[in-house]
Formats: sequence, structure tokens, C-alpha cells
Amino acid sequence: AMKPPGAQGSQSTYTDLLSVIEEMGKEIRPTYAGSKSAMERLKRGIIHARALVRECLAETERNART
Repeated sequence: AMKPPGAQGSQSTYTDLLSVIEEMGKEIRPTYAGSKSAMERLKRGIIHARALVRECLAETERNART
């Protein structure tokens, strides 16, 4: 779910990150219980969250220079 950078790009990226983290939280307990599908969803969530964190950091760097 990559969004083009817009006027409120960083805000939406940060909001996306928060929602991904929230969704990941729902997979923790089933993962401990041994659910393979929950573990895969958690892995995908981690990968997605890492990409969003990189986007947020890049946006922060751009804003710091202006």
C-alpha cells in the first residue's frame, strides 16, 4: 500500500505505521500458540513496518533540511 508523497505524505505514512503495528499486536498471541499463518502475517507486518519506518525517517530528514 505505497502512497505517492503528497502534502500530508508524512502524516499518512506515520498513520499507516501505527496501524501496521496495531495489526501486528493481534498476531503475537496466536504466534506463541503455534499458529504458522499468524507467524507469516507477523513477518509480513514486520517487513512492512520496517519500510514505513524508513519512509518516515527519510521524510524527517527532508523536513530537517528545509
